[in-house]
Amino acid sequence: MNAIIHGIVLAFGLILPLGVQNVFIFQQGAWQKHIWRALPAVISASVCDTLLIVLAVAGVSVIVQELPVFETVMMAGGFLFLLYMGWVTWNSRPNTSQNEKHTFTPKKQVAFAAAVSLLNPHAILDTIGVIGTSSLQYSGLEKWLFMAACIAVSWIWFISLAIAGRLFQTIDTSGRLMLIVNKCSAAVMWAAAGYFGVSLFCN
Repeated sequence: MNAIIHGIVLAFGLILPLGVQNVFIFQQGAWQKHIWRALPAVISASVCDTLLIVLAVAGVSVIVQELPVFETVMMAGGFLFLLYMGWVTWNSRPNTSQNEKHTFTPKKQVAFAAAVSLLNPHAILDTIGVIGTSSLQYSGLEKWLFMAACIAVSWIWFISLAIAGRLFQTIDTSGRLMLIVNKCSAAVMWAAAGYFGVSLFCN
């Protein structure tokens, strides 16, 4: 039981802060006409998180942390992708019949969700470092329960974010609030890109 509670608290602590991944899932819930159309983004992000958590608990983190070039490649990829994603978000419009072209297709949702999940070096290193290290204190069934709790939190959180986005869009009938959210989201993405860029040059 302690392993389950530990996993839930730890996973929430890592996933709650505002980040590109959370912003993207919330937007897809708001942009799509029906909540089920945002499922590709939700599932993709959840699967990516599940993969990272499994790798962290399995001990693959040790190998990754010993490869200095890994973080550099991730920083460069994240920098370029977030610049583009910020531009797309800044120019997006609330979903209406006239602006339906701005919604993401299922394939595009999967690709973007995977990218914001796997091209964020700090998110990966946090998951690998924090969850991987914390799992070392458990063995056998307790380790499995700890990992399952972390994974469950991830899936529940992303589903809830998409639903929250859909509810937000339903309340915001004028689309003005969503425009503000889009601009703020783009700013978050560009700020993250800037941080990656500075980290690349400083290193």
